[in-house]
Amino acid sequence: MATTAPPSIGPTPTRPRRWKRIARNVAIGTVAVLAAVWLVLFVTKGRFLRGTFENVVGKLTNRQVTVGGDFQLYFAPLKIKFVAEKLAISNPAWATRPHLFTADRIDTRIAPLSLLFGKRRLYWLDLTNGAVDLEWNRAHDSNTWTFGDGKGGKPLDLPRIDRATVVGTQVRYLDPRMRLLTEVKLDTIRSTDARIGEAVGLSGGGQLRDTPFTVVARLLSPDATVARGKNELVLRARAAGNTIDVAGTLPSIAAIEDVPLAVKARGRNLSTLLDIIGVVIPNTRTYTLTAQLVQSGQEYRFTRMRGRFGDSDLAGRLTITNGERLHLDSALTTRTLDIVDAAPFIGYNPDIVAEKGAVAAAAATGAAPARILPDAALPIATMQRFDADLKWHIDRVRSKRLPIGDIDMVLDLERGRLALSPLTMAMARGNLATDMIFDTRQRPSAVSYDVRLAPTPLGRLLAGYGVAESGTSGTVRGRIQLKGRGDTIHDSLATSNGRIAFVIPTGTLWTRNVQLAEIDLGTFVQKMFEDELKEPVQMNCGLVAFTVRNGVAATDPILIDTKKNVILGNGGFSFRSEALDLAFRADAKKFSLFSGQSPVGVTGYFASPSLEVISPQLVARAGAGLGLALVATPVAALLAFVDPGDAKAAQCGPILAGKTAAAQRDKDGNPRKDVGAGKVEGAKRKKFLGIF
Repeated sequence: MATTAPPSIGPTPTRPRRWKRIARNVAIGTVAVLAAVWLVLFVTKGRFLRGTFENVVGKLTNRQVTVGGDFQLYFAPLKIKFVAEKLAISNPAWATRPHLFTADRIDTRIAPLSLLFGKRRLYWLDLTNGAVDLEWNRAHDSNTWTFGDGKGGKPLDLPRIDRATVVGTQVRYLDPRMRLLTEVKLDTIRSTDARIGEAVGLSGGGQLRDTPFTVVARLLSPDATVARGKNELVLRARAAGNTIDVAGTLPSIAAIEDVPLAVKARGRNLSTLLDIIGVVIPNTRTYTLTAQLVQSGQEYRFTRMRGRFGDSDLAGRLTITNGERLHLDSALTTRTLDIVDAAPFIGYNPDIVAEKGAVAAAAATGAAPARILPDAALPIATMQRFDADLKWHIDRVRSKRLPIGDIDMVLDLERGRLALSPLTMAMARGNLATDMIFDTRQRPSAVSYDVRLAPTPLGRLLAGYGVAESGTSGTVRGRIQLKGRGDTIHDSLATSNGRIAFVIPTGTLWTRNVQLAEIDLGTFVQKMFEDELKEPVQMNCGLVAFTVRNGVAATDPILIDTKKNVILGNGGFSFRSEALDLAFRADAKKFSLFSGQSPVGVTGYFASPSLEVISPQLVARAGAGLGLALVATPVAALLAFVDPGDAKAAQCGPILAGKTAAAQRDKDGNPRKDVGAGKVEGAKRKKFLGIF
């Protein structure tokens, strides 16, 4: 009998069904829990979470967070609704204000997933009486809006806001490195569907270093700003009589680093603008400047600079480094510099120079009446607070009298030592090179002047001073070396010691010059009748030199040898009182019938020199001639004016070498006894002004 095997029975599929049930139950439970949480939060508005919110957010931000009024945090229905009254978020301990943010009320709807992924997004924001305090620490490596306990200074970033109503919001910004404090109020903002309108404004003021300022700004692209797009800002600030306009597109509302900004500044005096940041420059007349500003770290770079000050133009670049010591580095060019705008370089106020002249400008600096050397003190304290490097090229100087152009100036200021070295210029087809040092680290300041004049045509050099008729066609070269102590140009020269020497090589002078200096009436009358007033006279050599001792300059010597005359000078001048006391005498080398042969005095002051053509000696000789005419004949009166023509020619070697009076020789090699000894001879000659 056959046996039939029983049918095989497979394993029971209980495990998959079990896991499905578990997953389903977990999901149902989770949804139930979430629904319960949602329901609890919705019913209670999450008010019981206020303490938890303060603790959790406080730990995440490392700040103290408090809510002093109503608090709501729940889903409504899927958006997170957050309401807080009297909300306050503290600042780090180093900040000057206790709170980073405070608000009477904040009511917002938040997209939940934006807190985890992508851009943070607020569906709406209702902010009432908010106050934001943004500060950098002194080291500039931390700020109040970067949370955590580590170092860092991230840019301020705002979320996307679809709709907003912002009322009574104030923002304070403090940067100790820049010594900048700004406090502004925002206009009321009302937006719908991420659109605010044409512009949002803010206004306020603050203080930069020690200078207060006001500021008005507008956000021209607020719709793009709330969408975290471009931020087109225009800003106008006013400070110390200056107006500064700034415009640009920022990557975020508070980020300006490495962003090119268009800057325009204008005002009555550019020095008042730079004085705001503690930089001193000479005064200017009304100015207008435009530039592109880029801030990178501690550097503020102004490039593509163009503008005008007074009647002069200016272009170039300027970099301000706000480091341990403020440092300026600049390269400037000027096509035309008006001579009035150059007046501040020696301490004059250009507006006074333009309106009233140099004497009035000097008086405004504290100088005595009728003086021209400025007496304005160097800003010692300010010069010792910042450093500077400047290169400036000037094509030409607009002047009626001084033919100057092609100026190159190199300025170096380091810890109170100011050096203008070199300062070169072309003057009347000659070249002038100058080195000047003002060392304010020594008290009073140690000042040195070294001025070198290359051979320059005299005729063109003097043409603008009303002596074009002199017809001088020779050349002159010279050097001025002086050292003094003082905090003003006047004081440094009034205490100076050194030498001034101008050498005149062979050339020509017009006959009229020589005869007028000598008052040779006979030769001048003969020339006048012959209509040959510009017949050239050969000049062999000449030296106009002074030795300066304690601010008083004495001739050492003045000696000019020409074909027909020897011109001698004695006396000097004083940098202290600016008084002039010089006497010139021209002795003829040939017989002349009508010769005054008496000294011509140059007296007065630097600001108002005068020529004493009729000297006491000439008056005495005129009296002698009158006496002879009375007792003899009129022809006998001419004997008093006869020049025997016995002047000794000079040896040109010592003259051309610029030697002192003691080294001068006549043509026979004998020491000259008529050129003085390089000292003031007060007892041996008439004191025109009593200064010698």
